[in-house]
Amino acid sequence: MNTHSSVPPSFLPHLVLASTSIYRRQLLERLGLPFETSSPQLDETRLPDEAPEHLAKRLALAKARDVSRSRPDDLVIGSDQVAALGAEIFGKPGSIENAVAQLQRMSGQEVLFHTAVALIDGRNGREQCENVLTRVRFRLLSEPEIRRYLEREPSLDCAGSAKCEGLGIALLDALSGDDPTALIGLPLIALARMLRAAGVELP
Repeated sequence: MNTHSSVPPSFLPHLVLASTSIYRRQLLERLGLPFETSSPQLDETRLPDEAPEHLAKRLALAKARDVSRSRPDDLVIGSDQVAALGAEIFGKPGSIENAVAQLQRMSGQEVLFHTAVALIDGRNGREQCENVLTRVRFRLLSEPEIRRYLEREPSLDCAGSAKCEGLGIALLDALSGDDPTALIGLPLIALARMLRAAGVELP
């Protein structure tokens, strides 16, 4: 378990991020709060006919609940992201060829990124969960262009195979949403609202 701290923890409940994602860790560090990371253990298989928004929220809560069981006095954050084109869902590609196939499928299309965040307060059992929607419109992409991108930024650990915070922004025509951090993987506006509701003082 790793600890990340930038302010004294004396006035704060313990905060745990139920994720080992470097992207979520870096985002949470922006809030300037001390926190630890812990890896949740759960089956992330989609249920039959499960809507993308429901899947994202279910998994965000499941991750937080899994870690909260062993951290009953702490505040635990869980998050999950689902990229969807209609009923089709794109997970982490895991290989270059899968990433090529994903980006070819999304070429010229509007893809909906559902990023859910959950907060469980182990002190009283209160659960909060929100889904933040980001609409992403991809340009028409040729296969050589896709492969050039993936050579420079493989993005094999990102749902949808494109990092909007990096070179992946060049693959897009437009994006819109209420929180720019949601597309990276952790909606900080929603999370800050939840933390304040749980009594955490934020700058």
